[in-house]
Amino acid sequence: MFTDNNIKRIGFACKWSEINDKNQLVSTEGLNTGGTTLTWLRNNPDKAEDKMWEVMERNLTNTYNLVSKVATLPLSLRMVRLTSDMMTGYTHPEFSYFYKRADVINRMEQLCAPIGEVARANNVRLSFHPGQFTVLASASEGIVNNSIEEFEYHVDMARAMGYGKSFQDFKINVHISGRKGPQGIIDVLPRLSPEARNTITIENDEMSWGLDASLELADHLALVLDIHHHWVKDGEYILSTDDRCKRIIDSWRGVRPVIHYSVSREDYLVGHNIDQKPDLNTLLESNHKKQKLRAHSEYYWNNAVNDWALDHLSWADMMCESKAKNLASFQLHDKYLERN
Repeated sequence: MFTDNNIKRIGFACKWSEINDKNQLVSTEGLNTGGTTLTWLRNNPDKAEDKMWEVMERNLTNTYNLVSKVATLPLSLRMVRLTSDMMTGYTHPEFSYFYKRADVINRMEQLCAPIGEVARANNVRLSFHPGQFTVLASASEGIVNNSIEEFEYHVDMARAMGYGKSFQDFKINVHISGRKGPQGIIDVLPRLSPEARNTITIENDEMSWGLDASLELADHLALVLDIHHHWVKDGEYILSTDDRCKRIIDSWRGVRPVIHYSVSREDYLVGHNIDQKPDLNTLLESNHKKQKLRAHSEYYWNNAVNDWALDHLSWADMMCESKAKNLASFQLHDKYLERN
């Protein structure tokens, strides 16, 4: 369990990247996932099952390699979000039958178990982040049903890795989303598996349901503060000492919380002083658009924003959401070491 506040982690999401000899950012072979498409599976029915098996084998094997790689990093860098794209068609009505076969379930569990084992043996913190179509608070019952199925797909993988046994031993994060808002999340919780209820976290959104809405759920589940989303929505650089952060801490019930950190793209704020935090109202008045300000940068280019963000490591681990993935998290980690 992640209860030691002396260990301050900075993690990255989904891919291990490197710079090639052409100075291009590329994914490292053998550490990342890839797949096929539903269209390909439909167009090749005689090969579809072999392809799904092949994709599952490769992706879960490469995920084991990725987690093993993260396990060699300094303890303060041992955190990674795993990709959702492990098994093509897992929840799709046309292909979900395949993943209910006993031999497929057995193989999936055989491949997942070592991922959890190497992570626990080396104190690596893992998570998932289901995509934008997981809308648990939708006003449409059909969308809610599909969203529960999609969420439980991630739970199936976490369970096979040996997680979901205790509160927040693994984090599966979603936005509130949906017209029903916080009450929609509360209503859906009893319909989730016990492992899902142990792993679910809710994150504040940058355009609709913000931090205040998330805090309505503090007594029901663990909350994730996305500090960039909060800035985009409300224009506030929330301080690590804010009482709202204390409420988020309490929602984790003794487990060290996780926050998300990103900054607006470098190419959208060209020429901005890197030692000055951007002011949202000033940017909006100069015709910058929130839709573009919300997009993630490659690296953490603004020193002033980094200094503010790193203060939050006093109470939470930090998931870096940036295009350069591990390279950006390493950069931010170096900045943290320099100032400490």
